[in-house]
This record gives sequence, structure tokens and C-alpha cells, in this order.
Amino acid sequence: MTTTPAEDSAAHPRFAAALDELGLGRLRAEIRRFPDATRTAAEAAAAIGCELAQICKSLIFAADGVPVLVLMDGASRVDVERVRQELGAGKVTRAKAEVVRETTGYAIGGVPPFGHRTKTRVLADRSLLDHAVVWAAAGTPHTVFPMDPETLVAHAGGTLVDVRETSS
Repeated sequence: MTTTPAEDSAAHPRFAAALDELGLGRLRAEIRRFPDATRTAAEAAAAIGCELAQICKSLIFAADGVPVLVLMDGASRVDVERVRQELGAGKVTRAKAEVVRETTGYAIGGVPPFGHRTKTRVLADRSLLDHAVVWAAAGTPHTVFPMDPETLVAHAGGTLVDVRETSS
């Protein structure tokens, strides 16, 4: 499948504005739009032609009812208990779709790592640092952008943690 640079109109307006605000406007030219959805990490990796682990998933959880963003590599799953311990929360669950949209301004499958409607706490799993470049959603289920993980985590305001499931 071929990719083409997204036209400005293809970038989600909120995400495009966030790039500008962060001084990252040059990244607009690197946003890739795909005719088929890249909602899941597997779909995105297949479309891009990269390893599954090079996808940065932006997942919203509710920690004692408060939204928190977890950035995780596409090949791993989040260990909710580790997130709970990291946050010192009583209970952590996956956020419902309406909470994701209300908190971030984006639909599940298109949530970028930054440029959200509201400020949320961000946990970034260290596994992202295993790659020179990771790909993340650019605000829609059809768009992605590349960035080195250290810069991505910094712009997301993330705290590096170990919250991925480990095999027993």
C-alpha cells in the first residue's frame, strides 16, 4: 500500500494546531494518510510497513474515575495493576469511548499522544524507547505520524514507567 503526505485538511484540526503550538509544524508534512483505517496497532503497522512494536498506542484509562493516558508500544499490553500501583490508585479500568472522546477530543483508534482537549496525566512505557522512530495516531483513524520516542514522550508530558504485561 502506498502512503502519501497528508494534506493540511487531512490532519485533525486540533492535532494540527497542537503541532503548531509545540513548534512542530514541520511534522504536518510527515503525517501519512491511509485509505483503510489504522485504528489498531496491527492495522497501522501493516499499512506503514513497520514492526508492531514501533506503533505507539495512546490508551485512556480511568484511575479512580480520573482519565490517564498510557503510551504503549503496539506489540505489548498494558498491565492495569502496574498502572494502578504507579498512580497509587484504588481502581484502574479502561475508559469508555465517550470518556475518551470527552477527555481527548478524538475517537478511539485516532487518539494522538498529545494535543488533547484536556490536560491529563501521561504514563509512557519504557518499551517505546527501544526504537529510533515510533508511529502514532495523528487524530483520525486514517492518519499517523513518525517521531523519535524521547521527543514524543517529552511533548506528551509523559513519565517513563514500566507498565507493560510481562510473560510469566
